[in-house]
Amino acid sequence: MVIKNVSLEIVCGITSKIPETKLPEVAFAGRSNVGKSSLINALMNRKSLARTSAQPGKTQTINYYNINNALYFVDLPGYGYAKANVQVKAQWGKMIEDYLHRSRQLRLVFLLLDIRHAPSENDQIMYRWILKNGYQPIVIATKLDKIKRSQIQTQLKLIRTTLEAGPDVAIIPFSAQTKQGREDIYELLDHLIEETT
Repeated sequence: MVIKNVSLEIVCGITSKIPETKLPEVAFAGRSNVGKSSLINALMNRKSLARTSAQPGKTQTINYYNINNALYFVDLPGYGYAKANVQVKAQWGKMIEDYLHRSRQLRLVFLLLDIRHAPSENDQIMYRWILKNGYQPIVIATKLDKIKRSQIQTQLKLIRTTLEAGPDVAIIPFSAQTKQGREDIYELLDHLIEETT
């Protein structure tokens, strides 16, 4: 996949209605600070179009990035930020659930998990939400460069077991630093565009 044109086209806040778009959508879900913006920037070949932040919980909107006028990357709010108050957490959860439930163009959901840890309770809830809404999530195991090569298979098995994910669930290890895993994701996106054109 060669990404030539990228623009942040729609920003959808807590009170906004989920927009009806004309292009297939690929959603990115993950807890705060899992490296969602870094993954999206790496896929778009841009340094900072998706805002990365040392302060978790920065993405409080649903952001639609138009990619080559062929599809949208939809960046969902990070969940599970400990310092956010209960009301804000509930609003983020509602936004994500509304999007999964209402989007008519959603074709793929990437669920980002930190490869260093077992999926948290919030991660497991999100995984089940995605399934409940009729989608088969593709798990991206981020921060691959933070563990030793010898630990990779053990950590991937831990993720699969904790989520109770079957062998048909794809888990792609990814590093924003080395870009390892990017080609595997591009392949999925190419396949999606072929199917929808």
